[in-house]
Amino acid sequence: MTAADHDPLDSEQVPDMAFSVRSTGITLHLPAETIHIDAWGDGTIRVRAFVGEEPMPIEEGLVVHQPSAAVVAVAPDGSSATVTAGPLTALIERHGRMSFSGPDGVLTEEPWFDFREPPLRAHRYYPRNPDGSRGSELTLRAFDNERLYGLGQHTIGRLDLKGSVIDLLQRNSQIAVPVIVSSRGYGMLWNSPSVGRVELAANHTRWVAHEARQLDYFIYSGGTPAEILGRYHALTGFPPPIPHWATGYWQSNSFYPDQETLVSVVREHLSRGLPLAAMFVDYMHWTRLGEWEWDTEKWPDPQGMVAELREAGVHLMVAVWPHVSPRSKHYPSLLERGLLVRSTDGSPAVFSFADRELPGGVDVALLDLTNPDARTFYWERIEENYHRIGVRAFWLDASEPELTAEAGRLFEDESTYSLGHGTEVSSLFALEDARAVREGLDSVGDTESMLLVRSGWAGIQRYGAAVWSGDIQSTWESLRLQVSAGLNVMASGIPWWTSDIGGFFGAEEEGFDELLVRWFQFATFWPVVRMHGNRHPDFFHAGIFSAGGPNEIWAFGDRGYEIMRGLLAMRESLRPYVHSTLELTSTLGIPPVRPLWFDHDGDPRAVSVDDQFMFGPDLLVAPVLAPGVEGRSVYLPHGRRWRSVWTQQVHEGGEVLDVAAPLHIVPLFVAEGSGLDRDGVLRPDSRD
Repeated sequence: MTAADHDPLDSEQVPDMAFSVRSTGITLHLPAETIHIDAWGDGTIRVRAFVGEEPMPIEEGLVVHQPSAAVVAVAPDGSSATVTAGPLTALIERHGRMSFSGPDGVLTEEPWFDFREPPLRAHRYYPRNPDGSRGSELTLRAFDNERLYGLGQHTIGRLDLKGSVIDLLQRNSQIAVPVIVSSRGYGMLWNSPSVGRVELAANHTRWVAHEARQLDYFIYSGGTPAEILGRYHALTGFPPPIPHWATGYWQSNSFYPDQETLVSVVREHLSRGLPLAAMFVDYMHWTRLGEWEWDTEKWPDPQGMVAELREAGVHLMVAVWPHVSPRSKHYPSLLERGLLVRSTDGSPAVFSFADRELPGGVDVALLDLTNPDARTFYWERIEENYHRIGVRAFWLDASEPELTAEAGRLFEDESTYSLGHGTEVSSLFALEDARAVREGLDSVGDTESMLLVRSGWAGIQRYGAAVWSGDIQSTWESLRLQVSAGLNVMASGIPWWTSDIGGFFGAEEEGFDELLVRWFQFATFWPVVRMHGNRHPDFFHAGIFSAGGPNEIWAFGDRGYEIMRGLLAMRESLRPYVHSTLELTSTLGIPPVRPLWFDHDGDPRAVSVDDQFMFGPDLLVAPVLAPGVEGRSVYLPHGRRWRSVWTQQVHEGGEVLDVAAPLHIVPLFVAEGSGLDRDGVLRPDSRD
């Protein structure tokens, strides 16, 4: 039902509302608001709305910056207008209410409102902040049967986010990517990097930006989830092919304190015949924050270390932070050139954090990576001190940029970037961090390097950045939360995701060895497999300079070692399948790991499953997520037959099975007749 169906007034009683028609779309001029609606590619429509003068949009997340041709029509009586881009049509009524429809009807729409009554934030709203800036809010109708996925990474234990309120801000372990995929056949990008929230409530869906120069969003339709994500990637960029080495095993600890320790671990790993693709140098390997140089006392020959590892087929990944100590030799120049994030009074925005020379804390500033000159400076230091000696993997840590609660509030609410106020733009900091390094790598023709980032935003996938779930707890509850968190990252268009195997904080809980094995089983079937964590029994007391306990797979008992060694062998056998799966991601935007609903949206049982996932098109994984468990139920989606990797028994789709899962078994099923099934990739000698 439209607003016109409710409206007791005819068009002659309504104030004249002027439509301006373009080849790409339409503009509606309301008394206190201007609305632009434009086609932005096949099946994609962009809406921008604002009060006052037209502002410049923020488009850092986009690769398409110009509208495309549309079919535009205005009703003869001027009561409405439509903009059609392929299968998607936006309709705007004379009072400004909008709806979006596909071939089968309405996909999403603003709620009906009576224009004669005082506004109740019924559809679009622009609250004024105390400093004179404005926020923006969009309210859409809620549909009882709608399922909503995406929004980045939020450890709330929900796969379907309907009924949730999600904060749109960046925190360690919480990544805000303002994009959703709806079961109603559309996706949406809320194109605002502002701090805000989205309310996926029973009575409405509401997007809120606390500070935004305009309301700006995209709707894109699709007949399948894959088609919806394909249109999102056409808008924000497809990921490049993943470097072949990067699908192997990554070993890390928080942290290897010096070159001798790290190299000895690599040699031990290789002497055992274990696969190893990457080794990590974590924080505090530097002289000072903001110098991006090696502490040569601890790391006397980094170039020789890189060469030795590369000879053995191992890449070195080095942590790079965007923070600058006032003791850095670059600080005076960066301050003078205006390349640091500023506080509201114009001075550098600083917070206290430990550094190599001052473990008790120093007032650390932040490089303003929304400034192109700062990005160039940042890359030049990275190239000079890391890339030039052969480092081809960069760990862009602490890029929320949060680090502490104090810093989080500072860089969001009390800071100014080149691109705008912190409240308005801070959510895209990690995007600009990845952009700086990737554009630098592109400038020297390097296509084999890899980025690992602790945060993200719309479009970060095009920079070849993997994200991980941050500094999470070493608990069973944390492991359970990784499933929905990772799957929603996939639905947000970021295909390279991982979590710290075993969690980051702690290993002192009884039964950690069991948790580690189950986590390793879970992690084996994601694009990136990475062991990381601080195993100090009292990390918070020991402080950031605690190197922690051993974190190699042989450090947790013989039984766990044998199981994890088997998993590494299984992963190696799967790598050709992993790469063929990731090729579809680079060309079509299909996520390599997806919930059952993605491929089986018409199967109501598959839709309800939130603790299993597909790794590529043909491998179903049902991880064990609780202690002391030696079996679990597994649902096999309808429409295919499934072969158990362990028993080789074939089962019809649509069945719920009780599957044995002692510690050395992770329930796995391959689609019968698939390439993975025919090739026998999961051979007995590759099983755990």
